[in-house]
Amino acid sequence: MNNENNYYIYGVNFKDNGKIYNFKSRVKCPINVTVITETEKGEQFGKVVSQIDNSVIKNIDELRDIIRISTKSDYDQHLHNLKDAEKALRDCRNLVKELNLDMKVINANFTFDRKQLIFNFLADERIDFRELAKKLAAIYRTRIELRQIGARDKAREIGGVGACGRRICCANFLSHIDSVSMNMAKNQGLALNPSKINGLCGRLLCCLTYEDDEYISCNKDMPELGDIVATPKGKGEVVSKDILNRTYKVLVENEKVEVSLGECPRACPK
Repeated sequence: MNNENNYYIYGVNFKDNGKIYNFKSRVKCPINVTVITETEKGEQFGKVVSQIDNSVIKNIDELRDIIRISTKSDYDQHLHNLKDAEKALRDCRNLVKELNLDMKVINANFTFDRKQLIFNFLADERIDFRELAKKLAAIYRTRIELRQIGARDKAREIGGVGACGRRICCANFLSHIDSVSMNMAKNQGLALNPSKINGLCGRLLCCLTYEDDEYISCNKDMPELGDIVATPKGKGEVVSKDILNRTYKVLVENEKVEVSLGECPRACPK
């Protein structure tokens, strides 16, 4: 514990595999204990998933507080909120049909103190949901927030199994989704076939980011497919590449000659 600040710093999430937020606490909290936290939306019920070294946090005083470790009563309230949120989701979907709004409501969540009811939805265009919000507020007598989310966020909420046979990363362990670009697929020599490089969300696979730096490094000084290069057996056209092994094949007079450039400049640690 840092004596200067007299705080413990913890990472807390509000749903399994959700984004992790930092909070400060005057009391020590065990990992995996549930807590009540102060947020900009009101009080929230969350779980401590990590403890963080105070030295890596620049502005500890700006962090919001863990109010308390949750009690049995708090947990019962949380379960009650989850049950009511399921009903609110059904009500909202019925109202969307009634109002003929072109949107798909994904989920609903109450803040712990029920000062706010938040709905996440998908839509191709901007939606005028003022009438919907008014009707929901009349039913639940609390502040209503309708938040439009993207396809990646939807995949995280719903989950599923990827082409690798494992649970999709965003619903499993990713707390932050990095920007993914087509150049990453090109760097890795992948066929630019949407069925091969897109995830369940229809967007580029998040895992393309994992090894991109390594591929860029290993591809350094390697020729491009179609280049004419010299080999011990003469000049020819580069017809294939093995980027990670830093080898490529050159077609010389109908014979494929393999050329090796040696170890990757940024070799993986043993």
